[in-house]
Amino acid sequence: MTVVTIQDIVNQLQLKVFSGEDYLINTVASSEISRPGLELTGYFNYYPHDRIQLLGRKEITFIQKMTLEEKSMIFRGLCKEDTPCFVVARGYEPPKELVEIATDKKIPILESTISTSRLSGMISNFLEDQLAVRTSIHGVLVEVYGLGVLIQGSSGIGKSETGLELIKKGHRLIADDRVDIYQQDDQTVVGEAPKILEHLMEIRGVGIIDVMNLFGVSSVRHHSQISLVVNLKEWTQDNTFDRLGSAPETTMLANVPVPKINIPVSTGRNVAIIIEVAAMNFRARTLGYDATKKFENNLAQLIESNADKNEDAVTKEDNE
Repeated sequence: MTVVTIQDIVNQLQLKVFSGEDYLINTVASSEISRPGLELTGYFNYYPHDRIQLLGRKEITFIQKMTLEEKSMIFRGLCKEDTPCFVVARGYEPPKELVEIATDKKIPILESTISTSRLSGMISNFLEDQLAVRTSIHGVLVEVYGLGVLIQGSSGIGKSETGLELIKKGHRLIADDRVDIYQQDDQTVVGEAPKILEHLMEIRGVGIIDVMNLFGVSSVRHHSQISLVVNLKEWTQDNTFDRLGSAPETTMLANVPVPKINIPVSTGRNVAIIIEVAAMNFRARTLGYDATKKFENNLAQLIESNADKNEDAVTKEDNE
């Protein structure tokens, strides 16, 4: 599991450190955010003290009406050894009593001008991505026309070479050889490159190349949702492939079903162009246009038209 520090959150969300700058190495173990409500009244049963504590307009307004003794008691109850940090939203200034106790407990306090609900969502989304369990799979992940396409296949079949051809055509590399994937939600799986392999590709006969250095910043991306899996298979007469696209397949990635297509590979076949077309066709299907259904409708109309012609011919013969 990835370790997330308060410094990571500060850097990602551009939060201001109000106090406790020396304690930004504190780590966060939960993606859920706590907005202390009952705790401000003195009820600490089931207090989630290991979460980031977020204070907004309601909390600050309530605190302002408390006596000094109440503030001291409540803030000491809020500040536990494993409390990662406090975040104050909407540009409010943190209560000085909280600052004193949090500093004594080595807990940083952060500030933001963003609304409380929006800030809570931003922090939660960032933590969910970072704390998600990662699984490594073999393949090349590229972004083609805005779609994350995972290219898989047996070793030596040309995955990296195909990915390189797509990059030359203006598409973007996410990961080569090893892809770290994680489930973002019930219908979304995201892929990224391991830190050691970011922006790098291995091309047989050439070695390791730095894609960003050779093709520019626009040729790479840190992560992408995996929308389509393309499995490269060596073409043989024994292998059968779906010619009409009427038998869609899926494969499970991080417990999420992802559409999959099999592309035959043979000498002289431009796989990169085929993957581009596959991505465009997939996009068209998601927007409601299905060329396979159009073909089936055309075929049905042709059969119906021929049947009508045969019926007319039979009727004519009978009349004669």
